[in-house]
Amino acid sequence: MSDIDLDALRSELDDFAKPEKKSGRSPREERIIAGFEEIQRFVEQNGHAPQHGEDRDIFERLYAVRLDRLRGLEECRELLAPLDHQGLLEDVGSHIADQSDIDDDELLAELTDGKETADITKLRHVRTTAEKRAAEEIANREQCKDFERFKPVFDAVQSDLDSGVRITQPIRKDAGFLKTDIKAGQFFIVGGQIAYVAKVGSPIKAPNGQNDARLRVIYSNGTESSLLLRSMQRALYKDEISRAVSEPKAGPLFSAENEDGDHASGTIYVLRSQSDDPVIASKCDLLHKIGVTGGDVAKRVANAKLDPTFLMADVEIVATYKLFNINRTRLEKLIHRVFGPARLDVTIKDRFGNPIVPREWFLVPVFIVDEVVERIKDGSITDYIYDPKTASLVKHE
Repeated sequence: MSDIDLDALRSELDDFAKPEKKSGRSPREERIIAGFEEIQRFVEQNGHAPQHGEDRDIFERLYAVRLDRLRGLEECRELLAPLDHQGLLEDVGSHIADQSDIDDDELLAELTDGKETADITKLRHVRTTAEKRAAEEIANREQCKDFERFKPVFDAVQSDLDSGVRITQPIRKDAGFLKTDIKAGQFFIVGGQIAYVAKVGSPIKAPNGQNDARLRVIYSNGTESSLLLRSMQRALYKDEISRAVSEPKAGPLFSAENEDGDHASGTIYVLRSQSDDPVIASKCDLLHKIGVTGGDVAKRVANAKLDPTFLMADVEIVATYKLFNINRTRLEKLIHRVFGPARLDVTIKDRFGNPIVPREWFLVPVFIVDEVVERIKDGSITDYIYDPKTASLVKHE
């Protein structure tokens, strides 16, 4: 041991004895991670990254700005990369670099134009119970696992809105609306989505003594939420552009007042093609063009063989139905919605070789058209849609 260099040994031992570098994070880093985790929770609950836009709720808009800021700062991306299992930091092309030093309160003030007071909606890592509840009322949604059941319902409602069979009405922003119970089967527009009240649970008593109930609400973006009736009412009340979707009514189809370009009477016509095209000829017994006109049907079809709307062939007038005091445009859209599932999918070339897709040809028997006309007259047609499998009218779910 006499030959051992004690100074060299001490140096080697010192290398092993060096204190470990502190792994603790700074308060700034902790705040960055906490803010990013809030964004991740939003994505888990909503199925998409937060987005900008005045139609988005205040929390989503704040998260969107915050995410832009994190994407734009290299130090933030390096810190958060190991935590980014959702790939939120990949899009770095739309960051807002000049907001790197803005805190959440400043962001919130900017988003609300200073209209919100800080003590109501401060968005720090630790929120008050009231703030959490307000956020959860809007953001606490999950994917609707049986959305395929409801998608046809949303498609039908959207078609009704497009045709004018349904309309949207502003939510009454007064206490009277909040006293009105929401019922199963109703549709609303809230947060930019159509919301369908699929179920209203048994009545329960809220802590304030009011009646309440648990709802199952399905949204047109494929999500759903289980929230209290009063929470739904508050969400509708707070959304400045929320709307109630009306029930389908036939009334607007029959009016004593004329609209621009409309007449006091019209004719529903049913035509059969005399085309020698093999595909069309093989379906001639069921294939009919159904429309509405304010003029003479014979004149309307005089030049059918030159018109791709008529499949570039002469047609036979199978049936006509005269109606009075109707809105022809709305009536035709309604008829086409009813027969939509049986619409012919075909492309026809016009005289110049341009492809045209006719939209008024349907594979339906004439007796069904008779039934549709009768239901138009008694106002019940808005409850039905044609089912090609059973060749009959069936009620909407």
